[in-house]
Amino acid sequence: MKRKKKIPVLILLPLFVLLAACRKKAEPERPVVTVEKVSREDVKITGEYVGRIRAASHVEIRARVEGYLESITFEEGGKVNRNDPLFHINPAQYKARVEKAKAQLKKDIAQAAKAKRDVERLSPLYEQNAASQLDLDNAIAASENAEANVAMSQADLDQAELELSYTVVRSPLCGYISKRYVDIGTLVGPSGKSLLATVVKSDTVLVDFKMTALDYLRSQQRNVELGRQDSSRSWQPAVTVTLADNTEYPLKGIVDFADPQVDPQTGTFGVRAELPNPSRKLLPGQFTRVKLLLDVHEHAVVVPRKAVSIEKGGAFIYVIRRDSVAEKRFLQTGPELENSVVVERGLGDNEQIVVEGYHKLTPGMRVIPVKAGDEQAIEILKKEMNR
Repeated sequence: MKRKKKIPVLILLPLFVLLAACRKKAEPERPVVTVEKVSREDVKITGEYVGRIRAASHVEIRARVEGYLESITFEEGGKVNRNDPLFHINPAQYKARVEKAKAQLKKDIAQAAKAKRDVERLSPLYEQNAASQLDLDNAIAASENAEANVAMSQADLDQAELELSYTVVRSPLCGYISKRYVDIGTLVGPSGKSLLATVVKSDTVLVDFKMTALDYLRSQQRNVELGRQDSSRSWQPAVTVTLADNTEYPLKGIVDFADPQVDPQTGTFGVRAELPNPSRKLLPGQFTRVKLLLDVHEHAVVVPRKAVSIEKGGAFIYVIRRDSVAEKRFLQTGPELENSVVVERGLGDNEQIVVEGYHKLTPGMRVIPVKAGDEQAIEILKKEMNR
Protein backbone atom coordinates (compact mmCIF):
# COMPACT_ATOMS: atom_id res chain seq x y z
CA MET A 1 0.00 0.00 0.00
CA LYS A 2 1.35 3.34 -1.08
CA ARG A 3 1.48 6.22 1.34
CA LYS A 4 -0.11 9.58 0.35
CA LYS A 5 2.32 12.36 -0.27
CA LYS A 6 2.05 15.27 2.15
CA ILE A 7 1.74 18.74 0.67
CA PRO A 8 4.18 21.11 2.24
CA VAL A 9 2.72 23.75 4.54
CA LEU A 10 4.70 26.48 2.78
CA ILE A 11 2.75 25.77 -0.41
CA LEU A 12 -0.73 25.79 1.28
CA LEU A 13 -0.20 28.99 3.29
CA PRO A 14 -0.26 31.37 0.28
CA LEU A 15 -3.40 29.64 -0.96
CA PHE A 16 -5.21 30.37 2.33
CA VAL A 17 -4.12 34.01 2.23
CA LEU A 18 -5.35 34.30 -1.37
CA LEU A 19 -8.74 32.78 -0.51
CA ALA A 20 -9.13 35.08 2.49
CA ALA A 21 -8.37 38.10 0.34
CA CYS A 22 -10.93 37.01 -2.24
CA ARG A 23 -13.57 36.58 0.44
CA LYS A 24 -12.75 40.03 1.83
CA LYS A 25 -13.14 41.52 -1.63
CA ALA A 26 -16.42 39.73 -2.16
CA GLU A 27 -17.95 41.23 1.00
CA PRO A 28 -19.57 44.62 0.10
CA GLU A 29 -18.31 47.73 1.83
CA ARG A 30 -20.54 49.18 4.53
CA PRO A 31 -21.34 52.86 3.80
CA VAL A 32 -20.86 55.47 6.50
CA VAL A 33 -24.03 57.49 7.30
CA THR A 34 -24.83 60.28 9.76
CA VAL A 35 -27.69 59.50 12.12
CA GLU A 36 -29.79 61.38 14.67
CA LYS A 37 -32.25 60.25 17.28
CA VAL A 38 -35.90 61.10 16.78
CA SER A 39 -36.80 64.13 18.92
CA ARG A 40 -40.06 65.40 20.31
CA GLU A 41 -40.95 69.04 20.84
CA ASP A 42 -43.85 71.46 20.85
CA VAL A 43 -44.32 72.71 17.29
CA LYS A 44 -45.98 76.08 16.76
CA ILE A 45 -48.05 76.52 13.60
CA THR A 46 -48.28 80.15 12.52
CA GLY A 47 -49.86 82.07 9.69
CA GLU A 48 -48.33 85.19 8.12
CA TYR A 49 -50.42 88.13 6.95
CA VAL A 50 -50.11 91.80 6.05
CA GLY A 51 -51.60 94.06 8.69
CA ARG A 52 -52.07 97.73 9.38
CA ILE A 53 -51.59 99.34 12.76
CA ARG A 54 -54.03 101.89 14.12
CA ALA A 55 -54.50 103.62 17.44
CA ALA A 56 -56.80 102.05 19.99
CA SER A 57 -58.61 105.42 20.19
CA HIS A 58 -58.50 108.30 17.71
CA VAL A 59 -60.52 111.41 18.51
CA GLU A 60 -60.93 114.58 16.48
CA ILE A 61 -60.99 117.74 18.61
CA ARG A 62 -63.65 120.19 17.42
CA ALA A 63 -65.25 123.29 18.88
CA ARG A 64 -68.75 122.84 20.31
CA VAL A 65 -69.56 126.56 20.51
CA GLU A 66 -68.83 129.45 18.19
CA GLY A 67 -66.26 132.10 19.05
CA TYR A 68 -62.82 133.47 18.46
CA LEU A 69 -59.88 131.38 19.60
CA GLU A 70 -58.03 133.14 22.41
CA SER A 71 -55.26 130.73 23.44
CA ILE A 72 -53.72 127.29 22.89
CA THR A 73 -52.40 125.49 25.96
CA PHE A 74 -50.66 122.36 24.72
CA GLU A 75 -47.40 121.37 23.06
CA GLU A 76 -47.81 119.89 19.61
CA GLY A 77 -46.99 116.18 19.53
CA GLY A 78 -46.89 116.03 23.32
CA LYS A 79 -48.77 113.88 25.77
CA VAL A 80 -52.06 115.11 27.18
CA ASN A 81 -54.21 113.72 29.98
CA ARG A 82 -57.93 113.35 30.09
CA ASN A 83 -59.71 116.72 30.69
CA ASP A 84 -56.54 118.77 30.11
CA PRO A 85 -57.44 122.19 28.61
CA LEU A 86 -56.29 122.48 25.00
CA PHE A 87 -58.00 125.54 23.47
CA HIS A 88 -59.71 128.61 24.96
CA ILE A 89 -62.55 130.35 23.09
CA ASN A 90 -63.59 133.90 24.01
CA PRO A 91 -66.22 133.33 26.75
CA ALA A 92 -67.66 136.86 27.08
CA GLN A 93 -71.01 136.28 25.39
CA TYR A 94 -71.49 132.95 27.15
CA LYS A 95 -70.80 134.51 30.55
CA ALA A 96 -73.42 137.15 29.76
CA ARG A 97 -75.94 134.43 28.93
CA VAL A 98 -75.21 132.73 32.22
CA GLU A 99 -75.77 135.94 34.18
CA LYS A 100 -78.98 136.62 32.30
CA ALA A 101 -80.23 133.09 32.99
CA LYS A 102 -79.40 133.48 36.68
CA ALA A 103 -81.36 136.74 36.88
CA GLN A 104 -84.35 135.23 35.14
CA LEU A 105 -84.24 132.23 37.49
CA LYS A 106 -84.10 134.51 40.51
CA LYS A 107 -87.10 136.47 39.21
CA ASP A 108 -89.11 133.29 38.55
CA ILE A 109 -88.29 131.93 42.00
CA ALA A 110 -89.62 135.15 43.56
CA GLN A 111 -92.83 134.95 41.53
CA ALA A 112 -93.28 131.32 42.45
CA ALA A 113 -92.90 132.16 46.13
CA LYS A 114 -95.54 134.93 45.86
CA ALA A 115 -97.94 132.62 44.01
CA LYS A 116 -97.51 129.99 46.72
CA ARG A 117 -98.30 132.55 49.43
CA ASP A 118 -101.43 133.61 47.52
CA VAL A 119 -102.68 130.00 47.52
CA GLU A 120 -101.91 129.66 51.23
CA ARG A 121 -103.81 132.89 51.94
CA LEU A 122 -106.88 132.11 49.83
CA SER A 123 -107.33 128.50 50.98
CA PRO A 124 -108.68 129.34 54.50
CA LEU A 125 -110.78 132.18 53.08
CA TYR A 126 -112.38 129.77 50.63
CA GLU A 127 -113.24 127.40 53.47
CA GLN A 128 -114.93 130.30 55.29
CA ASN A 129 -116.84 131.26 52.11
CA ALA A 130 -114.92 134.55 52.08
CA ALA A 131 -113.33 133.78 48.67
CA SER A 132 -114.79 132.22 45.56
CA GLN A 133 -113.77 128.96 43.93
CA LEU A 134 -112.60 130.94 40.90
CA ASP A 135 -110.21 133.03 42.98
CA LEU A 136 -108.70 129.91 44.52
CA ASP A 137 -108.37 128.16 41.15
CA ASN A 138 -106.66 131.18 39.63
CA ALA A 139 -104.22 131.31 42.53
CA ILE A 140 -103.39 127.62 42.22
CA ALA A 141 -102.88 127.92 38.46
CA ALA A 142 -100.66 130.96 38.95
CA SER A 143 -98.57 129.01 41.48
CA GLU A 144 -98.16 126.02 39.18
CA ASN A 145 -97.27 128.31 36.26
CA ALA A 146 -94.66 130.04 38.40
CA GLU A 147 -93.11 126.70 39.37
CA ALA A 148 -92.96 125.73 35.69
CA ASN A 149 -91.22 129.02 34.92
CA VAL A 150 -88.68 128.24 37.61
CA ALA A 151 -87.96 124.86 36.00
CA MET A 152 -87.59 126.46 32.57
CA SER A 153 -85.26 129.13 33.90
CA GLN A 154 -83.17 126.49 35.66
CA ALA A 155 -82.88 124.58 32.39
CA ASP A 156 -81.85 127.77 30.57
CA LEU A 157 -79.21 128.40 33.23
CA ASP A 158 -77.88 124.84 32.91
CA GLN A 159 -77.68 125.23 29.13
CA ALA A 160 -75.90 128.56 29.43
CA GLU A 161 -73.38 127.17 31.92
CA LEU A 162 -72.81 124.15 29.68
CA GLU A 163 -72.09 126.37 26.68
CA LEU A 164 -69.77 128.45 28.84
CA SER A 165 -67.85 125.28 29.81
CA TYR A 166 -67.46 124.47 26.10
CA THR A 167 -65.37 127.61 25.65
CA VAL A 168 -62.54 125.59 27.20
CA VAL A 169 -61.87 122.70 24.81
CA ARG A 170 -60.51 119.75 26.82
CA SER A 171 -58.88 116.46 25.88
CA PRO A 172 -61.42 113.60 25.89
CA LEU A 173 -58.77 110.96 26.60
CA CYS A 174 -55.20 110.35 27.67
CA GLY A 175 -52.87 110.15 24.69
CA TYR A 176 -50.73 112.15 22.29
CA ILE A 177 -51.95 115.21 20.44
CA SER A 178 -51.26 116.17 16.85
CA LYS A 179 -50.26 119.57 15.53
CA ARG A 180 -52.87 122.31 15.75
CA TYR A 181 -54.95 123.01 12.64
CA VAL A 182 -56.02 126.55 13.60
CA ASP A 183 -54.31 129.69 14.86
CA ILE A 184 -55.18 132.12 17.62
CA GLY A 185 -57.84 134.58 16.47
CA THR A 186 -59.59 132.08 14.19
CA LEU A 187 -63.38 132.00 14.35
CA VAL A 188 -64.31 128.41 15.22
CA GLY A 189 -67.66 126.80 15.73
CA PRO A 190 -69.71 123.62 15.86
CA SER A 191 -70.31 123.50 12.11
CA GLY A 192 -68.22 120.31 11.84
CA LYS A 193 -65.61 121.96 9.64
CA SER A 194 -63.54 123.47 12.43
CA LEU A 195 -61.09 120.65 13.19
CA LEU A 196 -58.75 121.90 15.89
CA ALA A 197 -56.47 118.87 16.48
CA THR A 198 -56.56 115.11 16.98
CA VAL A 199 -55.67 112.99 20.02
CA VAL A 200 -54.65 109.35 19.72
CA LYS A 201 -54.24 106.76 22.44
CA SER A 202 -51.09 105.00 21.22
CA ASP A 203 -49.87 103.21 24.36
CA THR A 204 -52.18 100.44 23.12
CA VAL A 205 -52.57 99.82 19.39
CA LEU A 206 -54.75 97.65 17.21
CA VAL A 207 -53.59 95.72 14.15
CA ASP A 208 -56.08 94.78 11.44
CA PHE A 209 -55.37 91.97 8.97
CA LYS A 210 -57.15 89.48 6.72
CA MET A 211 -57.20 85.71 7.23
CA THR A 212 -58.06 83.04 4.71
CA ALA A 213 -61.02 80.78 5.26
CA LEU A 214 -58.65 77.78 5.18
CA ASP A 215 -56.66 79.07 8.15
CA TYR A 216 -59.90 79.69 9.96
CA LEU A 217 -61.01 76.09 9.39
CA ARG A 218 -57.67 74.80 10.65
CA SER A 219 -58.04 76.79 13.84
CA GLN A 220 -61.59 75.51 14.27
CA GLN A 221 -60.32 71.93 14.03
CA ARG A 222 -58.25 72.62 17.14
CA ASN A 223 -61.22 74.27 18.88
CA VAL A 224 -59.62 77.70 18.61
CA GLU A 225 -62.26 80.42 18.39
CA LEU A 226 -60.58 83.64 17.31
CA GLY A 227 -61.65 86.57 19.44
CA ARG A 228 -62.36 84.42 22.51
CA GLN A 229 -59.95 83.37 25.23
CA ASP A 230 -59.92 79.79 26.48
CA SER A 231 -58.32 79.35 29.91
CA SER A 232 -58.39 75.54 29.58
CA ARG A 233 -55.78 75.67 26.79
CA SER A 234 -52.07 75.97 27.58
CA TRP A 235 -51.60 78.52 24.78
CA GLN A 236 -53.54 81.37 23.23
CA PRO A 237 -53.67 82.61 19.59
CA ALA A 238 -50.98 85.25 20.13
CA VAL A 239 -49.94 87.81 17.52
CA THR A 240 -46.46 89.17 16.82
CA VAL A 241 -45.64 91.99 14.40
CA THR A 242 -42.49 93.35 12.80
CA LEU A 243 -41.05 96.84 13.13
CA ALA A 244 -40.02 99.11 10.28
CA ASP A 245 -36.51 97.59 10.27
CA ASN A 246 -37.98 94.06 9.91
CA THR A 247 -37.07 93.10 13.48
CA GLU A 248 -39.70 91.37 15.59
CA TYR A 249 -41.58 93.50 18.10
CA PRO A 250 -40.92 91.97 21.55
CA LEU A 251 -44.44 92.30 22.96
CA LYS A 252 -47.24 89.99 21.85
CA GLY A 253 -50.90 90.73 21.30
CA ILE A 254 -54.13 88.78 21.52
CA VAL A 255 -56.87 88.52 18.90
CA ASP A 256 -59.94 90.24 20.33
CA PHE A 257 -62.23 90.29 17.29
CA ALA A 258 -62.92 88.22 14.18
CA ASP A 259 -65.43 89.21 11.52
CA PRO A 260 -68.38 86.78 11.49
CA GLN A 261 -68.59 86.72 7.69
CA VAL A 262 -66.22 86.13 4.77
CA ASP A 263 -65.71 88.67 2.00
CA PRO A 264 -67.04 86.84 -1.11
CA GLN A 265 -64.68 88.78 -3.42
CA THR A 266 -61.43 87.91 -1.63
CA GLY A 267 -62.36 84.79 0.35
CA THR A 268 -60.94 86.37 3.51
CA PHE A 269 -62.35 87.83 6.69
CA GLY A 270 -61.14 90.60 8.96
CA VAL A 271 -59.30 89.93 12.22
CA ARG A 272 -58.20 92.45 14.86
CA ALA A 273 -55.58 92.10 17.58
CA GLU A 274 -54.63 94.39 20.43
CA LEU A 275 -50.98 95.00 21.37
CA PRO A 276 -49.38 96.99 24.18
CA ASN A 277 -47.23 99.87 22.93
CA PRO A 278 -45.70 101.57 26.00
CA SER A 279 -42.59 102.83 24.19
CA ARG A 280 -44.53 103.96 21.07
CA LYS A 281 -42.43 101.85 18.69
CA LEU A 282 -45.56 100.96 16.73
CA LEU A 283 -46.91 103.96 14.88
CA PRO A 284 -50.57 104.16 13.82
CA GLY A 285 -50.99 103.97 10.07
CA GLN A 286 -47.94 101.83 9.30
CA PHE A 287 -48.11 98.47 7.55
CA THR A 288 -46.55 95.44 9.19
CA ARG A 289 -46.10 91.69 8.81
CA VAL A 290 -48.32 89.79 11.24
CA LYS A 291 -47.65 86.31 12.60
CA LEU A 292 -50.62 84.60 14.23
CA LEU A 293 -50.23 81.45 16.31
CA LEU A 294 -52.85 79.11 14.85
CA ASP A 295 -51.99 75.82 16.54
CA VAL A 296 -49.47 74.04 18.76
CA HIS A 297 -48.64 70.38 18.14
CA GLU A 298 -47.59 69.35 21.61
CA HIS A 299 -44.88 66.69 22.03
CA ALA A 300 -44.74 66.07 18.27
CA VAL A 301 -42.14 63.92 16.46
CA VAL A 302 -39.84 66.23 14.48
CA VAL A 303 -37.19 65.23 11.91
CA PRO A 304 -34.87 67.32 9.70
CA ARG A 305 -36.38 68.20 6.34
CA LYS A 306 -33.26 66.98 4.50
CA ALA A 307 -33.71 63.44 5.89
CA VAL A 308 -37.11 62.95 4.21
CA SER A 309 -37.31 61.77 0.61
CA ILE A 310 -40.33 61.75 -1.69
CA GLU A 311 -41.26 59.13 -4.27
CA LYS A 312 -44.46 57.91 -5.89
CA GLY A 313 -45.34 55.81 -2.85
CA GLY A 314 -45.07 58.83 -0.59
CA ALA A 315 -42.54 60.27 1.86
CA PHE A 316 -39.99 57.93 3.40
CA ILE A 317 -36.94 57.97 5.62
CA TYR A 318 -34.17 55.50 6.41
CA VAL A 319 -34.17 54.13 9.95
CA ILE A 320 -31.11 52.32 11.33
CA ARG A 321 -31.98 49.25 13.38
CA ARG A 322 -29.93 48.04 16.34
CA ASP A 323 -28.05 45.59 14.11
CA SER A 324 -26.93 48.56 11.90
CA VAL A 325 -29.27 47.55 9.07
CA ALA A 326 -30.98 50.34 7.09
CA GLU A 327 -34.78 50.09 6.93
CA LYS A 328 -36.86 52.13 4.50
CA ARG A 329 -39.79 53.57 6.46
CA PHE A 330 -42.78 55.33 4.88
CA LEU A 331 -44.16 58.27 6.88
CA GLN A 332 -47.29 60.30 7.30
CA THR A 333 -45.95 63.85 7.49
CA GLY A 334 -47.52 66.95 8.94
CA PRO A 335 -46.65 70.65 8.77
CA GLU A 336 -43.23 71.82 7.61
CA LEU A 337 -41.47 74.45 9.69
CA GLU A 338 -38.31 76.00 8.27
CA ASN A 339 -35.88 73.02 8.12
CA SER A 340 -38.00 70.52 10.06
CA VAL A 341 -40.97 68.28 9.33
CA VAL A 342 -43.58 67.00 11.77
CA VAL A 343 -44.15 63.24 11.48
CA GLU A 344 -47.71 62.26 12.29
CA ARG A 345 -47.18 58.50 11.92
CA GLY A 346 -44.32 56.10 11.14
CA LEU A 347 -41.64 56.85 13.73
CA GLY A 348 -41.28 56.04 17.41
CA ASP A 349 -39.22 57.41 20.26
CA ASN A 350 -35.44 56.76 20.39
CA GLU A 351 -35.25 55.52 16.79
CA GLN A 352 -32.21 56.54 14.78
CA ILE A 353 -32.75 58.11 11.38
CA VAL A 354 -30.27 58.80 8.56
CA VAL A 355 -29.77 62.49 7.93
CA GLU A 356 -26.77 62.30 5.56
CA GLY A 357 -25.55 59.58 3.22
CA TYR A 358 -28.94 58.00 2.55
CA HIS A 359 -28.54 58.35 -1.24
CA LYS A 360 -26.25 55.27 -1.25
CA LEU A 361 -28.59 53.11 0.77
CA THR A 362 -30.93 50.34 -0.20
CA PRO A 363 -33.32 48.57 2.18
CA GLY A 364 -31.57 45.87 4.21
CA MET A 365 -28.06 47.25 3.72
CA ARG A 366 -25.68 47.18 6.68
CA VAL A 367 -24.13 50.58 7.44
CA ILE A 368 -21.63 52.25 9.72
CA PRO A 369 -23.71 54.83 11.65
CA VAL A 370 -22.05 57.89 13.13
CA LYS A 371 -23.76 60.49 15.28
CA ALA A 372 -24.35 63.96 13.91
CA GLY A 373 -21.78 66.34 15.35
CA ASP A 374 -18.92 63.86 15.27
CA GLU A 375 -16.55 65.89 13.10
CA GLN A 376 -14.12 63.07 12.41
CA ALA A 377 -16.86 60.72 11.33
CA ILE A 378 -18.42 63.42 9.16
CA GLU A 379 -15.11 63.86 7.33
CA ILE A 380 -15.07 60.13 6.63
CA LEU A 381 -18.64 60.42 5.35
CA LYS A 382 -17.70 63.25 2.99
CA LYS A 383 -14.81 61.24 1.55
CA GLU A 384 -17.15 58.28 1.02
CA MET A 385 -19.75 60.48 -0.67
CA ASN A 386 -17.15 62.01 -3.03
CA ARG A 387 -15.93 58.63 -4.36
